[in-house]
Amino acid sequence: MRIASLLPSATEIVCALGLEDNLVAVTHECDYPESVRGKPVVTRSLLPGNAVSVDIDRHIRELVHQGSGIYRLDADRLAALQPDLILTQELCEVCAVSYPVVERAARRSAQPGQLVSLEPESLADVFDHVRLVGRLTERVARAEQVVAGLERRLAAVHDRIADRTVRRVVTLEWVAPPFNCGHWTPGLVEQAGGRDPLGAAGRPAHAIQWQDVIDARPEVVVISACGFSLERSVAEVQAARAPLDRLHGEVWAVDGNAFFSRPGPRLVESVEIMAGILHPDEVQPPPPARARRLR
Repeated sequence: MRIASLLPSATEIVCALGLEDNLVAVTHECDYPESVRGKPVVTRSLLPGNAVSVDIDRHIRELVHQGSGIYRLDADRLAALQPDLILTQELCEVCAVSYPVVERAARRSAQPGQLVSLEPESLADVFDHVRLVGRLTERVARAEQVVAGLERRLAAVHDRIADRTVRRVVTLEWVAPPFNCGHWTPGLVEQAGGRDPLGAAGRPAHAIQWQDVIDARPEVVVISACGFSLERSVAEVQAARAPLDRLHGEVWAVDGNAFFSRPGPRLVESVEIMAGILHPDEVQPPPPARARRLR
């Protein structure tokens, strides 16, 4: 089976199922495992690569207002690669090439492949998507093994923090302006022994004010900028002059691009990272390459 993945998270699912050799197309953002970087790339971003958070936010709003997406799909190349299965999403208009664009591109092929949209709202949905891709690719047993392994890791975290007091956390998915966390992230915080009073489980994140964060009186603030590495998130916090001095608890930055904002198998590692931040006496604190305390 020839597979085109138009989502980094879907690429990770495909590889977890042992189907990396079946990938014939990926996105410009697919970077894990490292070996997928050599696959044919069929997308590109319209956003300036060196812009800061506030400029990126403004640029995205302008493109959306104009009815244009922030990504371009090389429809001719995708058709030429003749995928049997195309994995995409409809959940977020700024996370990947829009579904209608992919749908039109898929029709260009003489024998259009099956188009499947993955739209997780929770970690449980991600597990279901692993199983779904397993069924579509005849890797049912492998999918169950992958999910079982992930569930064992979650259970291990739960056992370690079962008697610990739930901590009050605010997780931010953007810095300038600040965005609360949505979709699956509030659930990750809960699995890690926290509660996010500003989180919007099962719904998109939205812009808030720094005063909202201050008024929430969090014990911990975790900045997980969507699509940004740890180093980039730290730099954005500094560039935005975020009022960290007005927050009374700990402030952390994490690698949102690799973990929290990518709904694939590594969301379980996101839970482990968060649990290590919230309950370091019970769960091993995250390594410096995953998270950094800013205050």
